[in-house]
Amino acid sequence: MSDDADDPHADWRTWHERRLASVSAPYGPLALIGTHWLADYPEGRLPAVPGLWRATGGAVMLTADAGDRLRVDGEPFTGEAVLAAHEGPSASSRVSAGEVRLVVIRREGEWAVRVFDPGSETRRAFAGIEATPYDPALVLPGRFRPYAGDRTVQVENADGRARGLGLGGELAFAFEGAEHTLQVAVDGDDGSLWAVFADATGGRSSYRFRFLKPGAPAPDGSITVDLNRALLPPCAFADHFVCPFPPPGNTLPFEVAAGERRLKAALATDY
Repeated sequence: MSDDADDPHADWRTWHERRLASVSAPYGPLALIGTHWLADYPEGRLPAVPGLWRATGGAVMLTADAGDRLRVDGEPFTGEAVLAAHEGPSASSRVSAGEVRLVVIRREGEWAVRVFDPGSETRRAFAGIEATPYDPALVLPGRFRPYAGDRTVQVENADGRARGLGLGGELAFAFEGAEHTLQVAVDGDDGSLWAVFADATGGRSSYRFRFLKPGAPAPDGSITVDLNRALLPPCAFADHFVCPFPPPGNTLPFEVAAGERRLKAALATDY
């Protein structure tokens, strides 16, 4: 067991350093320079993206010739390829154009291609993340209360469109003598929880909303709510992500002056 496991302050610093490395990686969120919805380009030509891209119902058909200089699975590609939605890291995308990775995604039945460029201006200008040092008073006992069945609510996304957000229950915890709840999504693979929330610092000393990923609850529903690990959403790093805004009821009435707050001034954006 590492020394960090016995020192929560050191453990938090390690977590923060790993986050910095992750978001600034060559194909991390700072490298995203475009998200192109195929329905907006029925002719199949995407802005500054080689090849023809067409949705075929359950997949995307990519057509390319030698002049497109595309690679699929690391090999020069011509002809046609059927592409499913990519589920792994951006760096492992099947399709590339030079150093650029082209990633197929699907949201509520709509297909898009994301463009990740490690030479993006945003990545080059990245100056770090403003984060508040660890505070043990913000590590709170919580309890997960699952819904009787999954729910979906329509919430606005960062791109201005409304999309369904699946919710599996409530995360309840007490802070300064009052109980608070957040509606949470539940990962179907490991049962881990995920919340989109806002708080009284949003748009002032923190980004307008943030994520919280406390892990999976114990069989009795108990779980630790560590507000020190509040996360910036991907759209804080690049405008081309489609992050959901907090669902109704997920705005906390107190200041969460903890965790990741906003990008450092060299890359500050409007809230």
